Amino acid sequence: MKVLIIFNREPYDNTDVTWNGLRLANTLCKNGHELRIFLMNDAVDMARDVCKPPEGYDQDLSEMLKKLIAQGVTVRVCGTCMARCGIYKNHPYFTGANKSTMVELADWVEDSDKIITF
Repeated sequence: MKVLIIFNREPYDNTDVTWNGLRLANTLCKNGHELRIFLMNDAVDMARDVCKPPEGYDQDLSEMLKKLIAQGVTVRVCGTCMARCGIYKNHPYFTGANKSTMVELADWVEDSDKIITF
């Protein structure tokens, strides 16, 4: 099954929403599903090395995303959001999280069996 997960929220927003989305992504990947991740809005920070867990938070969300990339998950980042969103504007993105467009996201939506947003 082809699964698309779209992340919108700031990675560390005083909830576990993003962490739970990444946990689900990891489980889907382990279960053999074709998984793609698209980062929009403030979720773009998750693909920046400068994004670190706040004091007292025990999960590194950027590292979790890197592990998914290493397992073959395709990760795309909204090009417009790269410049406009996140608290780490203008900081570089790590390898494997590539700039994308609404056209590519639309193609992924049309080509996916399941779409989940966080």
